[in-house]
Amino acid sequence: MNREEAFELLKKYNNEPYHIRHGLMVEAIMKEFARINNYDEELWGIVGLLHDIDYEMYPEEHCIKAVELLKEANASDELIHAVVSHGYNICSDVKPVHYMEKVLYATDELTGIIASLINMRPSKNAQGMEVATLKKKFKDKTFARGCSRDIVKSGAEMLGVDLNYLFEHAIKAIEQDEEFINNEMAKI
Repeated sequence: MNREEAFELLKKYNNEPYHIRHGLMVEAIMKEFARINNYDEELWGIVGLLHDIDYEMYPEEHCIKAVELLKEANASDELIHAVVSHGYNICSDVKPVHYMEKVLYATDELTGIIASLINMRPSKNAQGMEVATLKKKFKDKTFARGCSRDIVKSGAEMLGVDLNYLFEHAIKAIEQDEEFINNEMAKI
């Protein structure tokens, strides 16, 4: 499966712009972590793009229905395992084992916090966002309250990195790919 096929698959099962933007943002972050660690950026990006493929249409079967949908699309076992593992201890018992899976687990919820922060900024973009600002909002449990800080912390621990490192690279990824994300959103 290539990136264009993955994007079409995401749109097939997701109509809400928020869910599509979330997939695009996680894709950007996954590609950033693949790039800085010399992994396959396209594969990592596709994993990020499709991680919530079943969430909108099958919220009660999240990370369960994804297996079926991805198998129908001839996705690799590696991709399927990564997607399912991001719901570990929430809606899946598949533990993130590989580095790619741990990055997805750590950054999925973080992406929601970043998106909320972008929405409250006058510029409505991530350009110039500072780690200190994200840290402040991360500590404020009333901000983006649906996003689990415990999962982000647990993911950072799995990765063996501190939150600053995670925040810095997540922000950088969104800043770098923001124009691309906006262009993709214009297509829907």
